[in-house]
This record gives sequence, C-alpha cells and structure tokens, in this order.
Amino acid sequence: MVRSLDGLVMAPVEDQSPGQVGTRTRFTYHERDGRIWAGYAGGDIVHGHLVGTREGDRLDFRYVQLKTDGTTSGGHCVSAVVALPDGRVRLEETWEWESQPGSGTSVVEQTAS
Repeated sequence: MVRSLDGLVMAPVEDQSPGQVGTRTRFTYHERDGRIWAGYAGGDIVHGHLVGTREGDRLDFRYVQLKTDGTTSGGHCVSAVVALPDGRVRLEETWEWESQPGSGTSVVEQTAS
C-alpha cells in the first residue's frame, strides 16, 4: 500500500476542458483512519472540496466546486493510488459528474517538494 496522502499537494498532469480542474489547480490532501479530504483551487476553480474514503490503494470520494464564472458542480470519483519510481504519488482517476452530464479519466501527481 502506498503511504499516507496526508499533507501531499497534487496537480493534474494535463488540462481538462474549460471550467474543470487543470494544470494550474492544486489539491492539498489529508488522510486519517481511512478517511480522505482535500481542498483545491486554481485555474477555473475558485474553491473545491472533496471527501471520501480510502481502502488500500483505492479512493472513493465525492467532490464539489465553485468556478470562476460563479457556477457550481459536483460529482463522484474513484482513484487508484500508485507509487511512482521517483517516490512521488500518482492518482489515476475515473470520475463522473452528478450535477451535469459527463464523465472521464484523469491523472494527478504529487508536486515536487
């Protein structure tokens, strides 16, 4: 199992479509006793929050965000936690909106310290 996500700062490796998270978005993760949560902001996202659980190297969480255009959106995501050869952590994500149509995959990685 990959180490704790607590205190890790993560960033997407590529931009999604406008109004979603992108390479300028930063997530700050917290983890305790199988629970995870994070705040995120940057790019088109003013404020975002996610909450969920971790079982082994699998995350299951819901997210909600406020965008720069004043709209809100939310959804569900399942992520695989992967250790990179350089010691950083990657999350390989499969997500779906619950507030609007759409789904997809994305990758976020721990930023260099």
